[in-house]
Amino acid sequence: MVDIRHRIGVDAPPSAVYDQLATTEGLEQWWTQDVRGRAATGEKLAFHFGSPERYMVMEVVELSPNERVAWRCIDGPDEWVDTDVTFDVREGDDETLVLFTHRGWREPVEFMHHCSTKWASYLIGLKQGLETGHAQPFPHDVKVSNWD
Repeated sequence: MVDIRHRIGVDAPPSAVYDQLATTEGLEQWWTQDVRGRAATGEKLAFHFGSPERYMVMEVVELSPNERVAWRCIDGPDEWVDTDVTFDVREGDDETLVLFTHRGWREPVEFMHHCSTKWASYLIGLKQGLETGHAQPFPHDVKVSNWD
């Protein structure tokens, strides 16, 4: 199994970062503007990216206020199903850190490379949104290849 990992520092309090990760309204600000479902432990969130085949459904596994958001992918791209996504939030030196992991990929296929780049782009959008008010969620995100 292989993982995607990223670390970003955000000039915002942990509570503001957590709210962007743990609420439907927050997720719409930096990942995709089409989020469906309930952001509550045991519930499901569906994230849509412009066409019927471009979506994923996450089960909300853990919500630890101002500390951690964890999901399990239960539907979507084959490579994503049964993977885990976590956002660990903690205070750093003069910034809030987000340690992101998309864990459990069966193998490092080319799609994983693409997804790693896209996750980095969206996480930078999370940072920009909190610091400047200008995030770029789908469909306004940075296009990295014709797979977008």
